[in-house]
Amino acid sequence: MLVWTRTGRALAWGGGALLMLVVYGAPIIVIAMASFARQWNGVLPTGFTLDHYGTALSGDSAGQIAVSLMTGAAASLFAILVGAWAALALRALRPAPRLVLDLVFFMPSAVPSVSVGLGLLVAFSQPPVLLNGTTAMVILAHFVLISAFSYGNISAGLKRLRPDYEQVAESLGARPHYRLIHVTLPLVLPYVVGAFGLSFALSMGELGATSMVYPPGWVTMPVGIFALTDRGNIFDASALTIVLVIVTLVVLLLLGRISNRAAR
Repeated sequence: MLVWTRTGRALAWGGGALLMLVVYGAPIIVIAMASFARQWNGVLPTGFTLDHYGTALSGDSAGQIAVSLMTGAAASLFAILVGAWAALALRALRPAPRLVLDLVFFMPSAVPSVSVGLGLLVAFSQPPVLLNGTTAMVILAHFVLISAFSYGNISAGLKRLRPDYEQVAESLGARPHYRLIHVTLPLVLPYVVGAFGLSFALSMGELGATSMVYPPGWVTMPVGIFALTDRGNIFDASALTIVLVIVTLVVLLLLGRISNRAAR
């Protein structure tokens, strides 16, 4: 650290903790309090209830939880497959063309999600490929938005991979497909799992493009939260937000354990 005195370190840690609490902790605390609130007319809620969680875990909201999980899993799996394939394919290219294709893969992450949704509506609302109003349109929108992060994570893992293992396997007579399945992929498996976790988290919180392309029967949790807030139902929206955070956190913790085992 650049602070050498004990008092200075204590002040630095205290200031950092306070900043984290204000920037990250305060919004979550307020949303959590609102999710239990019966009324909120003053500084603090005047009553507490679990009815909002009952609403969030039943009816349409329960269906939105399932929709978000299925959309996130499908889009993330698709992004992992395409990202791993692209990272492995571009690995053998020369630096100049690889840099150009890297920019192409990362371009969707630099475009606002609303623009991605609009582009998909324009591209796939007319024959011969008509996807407007289908579940596939939502999964495709999420895939476009998260594919760059999957590709980036797996590419980083491949760059960290020492070539000795693959060269030894090749010298022992391992064919390319055997070397890929039994040497390369197991070594980068922690990065693959990490890419899946990041993609899943981004998909679970995606709203901009989803709100433009989702069909009536396929509503994700962020869209449902936005709809509740738009109708002034803040308490139910807060409860559904906490459910979204908990579900995403549980999945990421499970993926983290898988990644740690793969790394060992």
